[in-house]
Amino acid sequence: MLGKLRKSVAKLPFRESNLALKQVKCDACIEENGVCKCDNGGIQGMVMTEDAADQQARSGNSSFLHAVLNMSGMLIGLGQLSTPYALENGGWGSVFLLVGLGFICTYTSHVLGKCLDKNPKSESFADIGENAFGRKGRVLTATFIYIEIFMALVSYTISLHDNLITVLSGTQIKLPGVPNLHTSQLITVVAVLIALPSLWLRDLSSISFLSSGGILMSLVIFISVVCTAAFGSVEANHSIPFLHVKNIPAISGLYIYSYAGHFVFPNLYKAMKDPSKFTKVSIVSFAACTLLYTALAFLGAKMFGPEVNPQITLSLPRHHFITKIALWATVLTPMTKYALEFAPFAIQLENNLPDSLSSRMKLIIRGFVGSILLLVILSLALSVPYFEHVLSLTGSLVSVCICMTFPSAFYIKLSWPHISKPVLILNLFLIAFGSILGVLGTISSAKMLIKTLLRAHST
Repeated sequence: MLGKLRKSVAKLPFRESNLALKQVKCDACIEENGVCKCDNGGIQGMVMTEDAADQQARSGNSSFLHAVLNMSGMLIGLGQLSTPYALENGGWGSVFLLVGLGFICTYTSHVLGKCLDKNPKSESFADIGENAFGRKGRVLTATFIYIEIFMALVSYTISLHDNLITVLSGTQIKLPGVPNLHTSQLITVVAVLIALPSLWLRDLSSISFLSSGGILMSLVIFISVVCTAAFGSVEANHSIPFLHVKNIPAISGLYIYSYAGHFVFPNLYKAMKDPSKFTKVSIVSFAACTLLYTALAFLGAKMFGPEVNPQITLSLPRHHFITKIALWATVLTPMTKYALEFAPFAIQLENNLPDSLSSRMKLIIRGFVGSILLLVILSLALSVPYFEHVLSLTGSLVSVCICMTFPSAFYIKLSWPHISKPVLILNLFLIAFGSILGVLGTISSAKMLIKTLLRAHST
């Protein structure tokens, strides 16, 4: 009997199998009329061991500063490149929208922490969606997350292409079999192929250093713009219009995307030594990012005025050494993002593969699917190389839901009927405001993208 039980226990996951084996040993001792000498014997010992294991699994080791760096690193990215363009096109009055969205997203990050407090077993954004709205909630949130990752990678690849054109201007490359590809497109293909092997890495710790590289590149870009204003030949003397109301829906997507990252916040929460400080981490991180975006937006708009490029690095004087540093930092940033952005999809893919497959086969499937997706992303980026419209569409169509509407909806559902009336009204307002902003922004950015595509194909 003991042998049969051991065989059945072997099929359980590691932690559950250890717990079950302790119980098997105790049952065996009783069956053989022997004295139980097992550690933490019996059902009581098993429950104690499980509680300890759960407690250990829930405990993180991330300090307050580490959590702030992780959250800030997740937020700072493509958004900072487009804030000067958004401010110039929306008017300096639109900065209130930028700052207001920062406050809103700080609050929705706070309510995500509250949702995790209500169900400590939740580990991810999709788990919260399932706790609130069942299986449909999980499917919906997971779908939006994957769409945002896909569209973000398309935007990163467009940025890679645009900045490579400037970095390697004057370079001519022709391949005999592909006469229709321009030099910039060929260089972009080569750069993506260089980054392709990173998608085959299975151990996330092997690519964790890429996150630090992304933060460093973002800081280099910001410092480069500041140095250009301080020591370069560009004077920050352009006047910024007060408000262009008709452009607000389109630029709102750019602003919202700058705060995208909420789907990772549950993982940051779980990794903290003291999750009760998660709200403080959110306040510090969003405040720092909002200050950075605001400063960069005004600086870029004042320096270049109506001529400011949707990517601020492309507006910097090309002959300056500082500009070359900023351009290379912008080129390297997407190459650090591919493996990190693909990781959530890759993990879910492996979990859905049959257990009968060997780890080597799972790795091959993971790498093959990732390679195909990246090539699709590359093809789409080269076909629709319009950074500002794709980024704005991503923010309005997807990011607004993940950053604003979903967290408030989750919190209302999980807190009902104990939620207070003022908090209920606040979250209902955020859902309505986010929905209106998302719909108007999606329509506006989609129209602009279609017009740009038609204009490009007609010439």
